[in-house]
Amino acid sequence: MTRSARAFWFNPPGRGEIRTAQVGEPGPGEVLVRTRYTGVSRGTESLVLRGGVPENQYEVMRAPFQEGEFPGPVKYGYLNVGVVEAGEPELLGRTVFCLYPHQTHYVVPAASVTVVPDTVPPERAILAGTVETAVNALWDAAPLVGDRIAVVGAGMVGSSVAGILARFPGVRLQLVDPDPARAEIAKAFGIPFARSEDAAGDCDLVVHASATEAGLVRSLELLAPEGEVIELSWYGDRRVSVPLGEFFHSRRLAVRASQVGAVSPARRSRRTFGDRLALALDLLAEPAFDVLITGESGFDELPSVLPRLADGELPALCHRIRYGS
Repeated sequence: MTRSARAFWFNPPGRGEIRTAQVGEPGPGEVLVRTRYTGVSRGTESLVLRGGVPENQYEVMRAPFQEGEFPGPVKYGYLNVGVVEAGEPELLGRTVFCLYPHQTHYVVPAASVTVVPDTVPPERAILAGTVETAVNALWDAAPLVGDRIAVVGAGMVGSSVAGILARFPGVRLQLVDPDPARAEIAKAFGIPFARSEDAAGDCDLVVHASATEAGLVRSLELLAPEGEVIELSWYGDRRVSVPLGEFFHSRRLAVRASQVGAVSPARRSRRTFGDRLALALDLLAEPAFDVLITGESGFDELPSVLPRLADGELPALCHRIRYGS
């Protein structure tokens, strides 16, 4: 027996549409999930909407349950929270997170869903994929007690990193962004905010997540000798220019990439993808993370909302999509 579901498809450049999808009954080891909320990861999904994924990154950028091929049309997305309606008995009725696109119902292996803890509202749990990226970045960065740390770029990922570091003992932490309105995010997490030009230097560690050339250059400027930038930005098909002359060599600076597609080497032998995602969901028990959800629309509005998010007409960090009543 099959049922009709509805799914959002990206149709670059700049367009998307809702299509009908046929969903079967779950087989052994599978679950049927009814979606309650999805989140729009604005940076990545804007890149997909404009057709900006480089051809040599098509496989790297695939979402776990993507349909279609880049540049599009493609069914894409990875911040989905729903309720298990059929399948494995121990999961029936449970609220779960899954790296699934924007779709009303879907069937996946039970191992692909993670139960949302009772301490985390479903409305906030859509942030799990982003907080998971932040967890991996901090496993890569390995901050130490007493470090001087700047997070440059107060978008979803940078703010998630700052939100986790806010609990870290003894650090001098600042969230850095050119937009003064982002100070509200720092306030919610109880940490200092600085405009880019006013940020304190002499940092042991800078986590860069602004996805701008200016942000990366400023990150290097903020480092103390032998400091390190952890680069979280995804530039897609854009090239950036980095000043590797001047003080880069004399200060023995470093820039290192972090990407959520693989568990950090620092934990790979002892943590699975499931462990990392479960940790991210546990961290979301902190109510301050609600500051990262800056708007909400209904599923039927996605074809008109996503282009407005992509071009900046509708300012947002994480925009929540609501399914049904």
